[in-house]
Amino acid sequence: MTEEAAKPTTFTHREIMVTMSGLVVAMLLAMLDNMIVAPALPTIVGDLSGLDHLAWVTTGYILASTVATPIWGKLGDLLGRRITFLSSIVIFLIGSALCGMSQNMGELVGFRALQGLGAGGLMVGVMSVLADIVPPRDRAKYQGVMMAVMPVAMIGGPLVGGFITDNLNWRWAFYVNLPLGVVALGVCWFVLAKLPRGAGDVRIDWLGTALLTTWITTLVLITTWGGSRYDWSSPTILGLLAVTVAAFVAFVTVERRAAEPIMPLAVFANRNFTLAGVLSLIVGFAMFGGITLLPQFQQYVQGSSATNSGLLLMPMMIAAMVVSLAGGQLITRTGHYKALPIIGTILMTIGLALFATMGTDTSRLVTGAYMAVLGAGMGCLMQTTMLIAQNSAPLNAIGAATGAATFLRNMGGSLGVSLLSTLYTNTLLDSLADSTGGTASSAGGSAAGMTPAALRALPESVQHAFAQAVTDGIGAAFTWGAIAAATGIVVALFIRQIPLRGHTDAPKPATEPAPVTV
Repeated sequence: MTEEAAKPTTFTHREIMVTMSGLVVAMLLAMLDNMIVAPALPTIVGDLSGLDHLAWVTTGYILASTVATPIWGKLGDLLGRRITFLSSIVIFLIGSALCGMSQNMGELVGFRALQGLGAGGLMVGVMSVLADIVPPRDRAKYQGVMMAVMPVAMIGGPLVGGFITDNLNWRWAFYVNLPLGVVALGVCWFVLAKLPRGAGDVRIDWLGTALLTTWITTLVLITTWGGSRYDWSSPTILGLLAVTVAAFVAFVTVERRAAEPIMPLAVFANRNFTLAGVLSLIVGFAMFGGITLLPQFQQYVQGSSATNSGLLLMPMMIAAMVVSLAGGQLITRTGHYKALPIIGTILMTIGLALFATMGTDTSRLVTGAYMAVLGAGMGCLMQTTMLIAQNSAPLNAIGAATGAATFLRNMGGSLGVSLLSTLYTNTLLDSLADSTGGTASSAGGSAAGMTPAALRALPESVQHAFAQAVTDGIGAAFTWGAIAAATGIVVALFIRQIPLRGHTDAPKPATEPAPVTV
């Protein structure tokens, strides 16, 4: 990349706000999708008879976006943010239309993956564009606004998704993306025009991309199939494990030698970047896992409609929004951020542990209080981890660094959804089999097509048995989620308080440690 391409372009406050209008629309487009789909999942799974594939409706999306994220980040560095950003919107919209037309779970999972390919470009594009136009010291307040959009989408998404599921058809949970996407395309076409062009020397690390796709996919297959479809010691799981390790080792080797690596490993030489990346992974694990499973408890156990289950997620989203905005202002005024990851991981661990204690008699008020705790932890972490990662990378690698950090968060989401959903499903089926005197296989057959509406039409004894099974599954899933989040507390303690770059600061090499302030 040329020296000129690495220099930041100066934007006025007005230009920043105009550009952010396009970013807000795109962020809404990316975030609304998962939030709209979450309350519709119980109905979708029942309608398409796909309880065994519950995790893959979300995992297919997150997995594809995870793999695509570093690719979009690198393409943005090489070709420029505008063209890659607009392309990702188009791919996302095509995937949305096809998801709405799905006739079985296989098609839905495949088209969700296509959606995810576009979504990966949306998320990394928003953060990379923001990094292009605002220096780190001032970025916190703008990034706080962008991160606040995420909870807004999380609040509005479940409400819209629940209303669509109750009053229209779950397919409109995907079709609703189309008009918003057209608006995003139009706005971004104009507001991103001033962004600097890429270096023009397009060299894509296709081998690295293939190896990355391989080890991520096989790892998610292990976490999804291990202990459920196949024994952990089965030849299939052991074979997937061997492929994962071999592909990962080959990926690291290739990336060290590639002229334009899809994921520049040099940024991981910076301790703060690596620690922020690990925290991003934990945030993704807890956030996506929680949002996927909570509507199951609300609809099957607490008897909420899809609309109400979306409404009941509001405490978590509002807490995340308020804390994110407050944290952004605090960082902008003081330049200090070290305390936020520590507080955030503690709150997230407490929130997940509280979810693990829920029973069939847990009230919605109590559940809402637990959600607020988890949301506050998410608000402390979402923007702070990205800010630390971006501040730890040189300016000419912002896109790739943002892509790597987003990749780790999405990978955490993939593993969280697959592991927690598999644990939830297995525990649910075992509990249901115990209560009915049957087998897990027979319980799976009866549960596969169970929608909340169908459950309410069954005898009270069956409703109670199913509600208890769902509660057991939720408890097991969130217990392990809390254990995973607790490791983040230790990680956060090792983050150093390093000065945030300002307008005039020169970029530091990724391998050169920045000075430490006390």
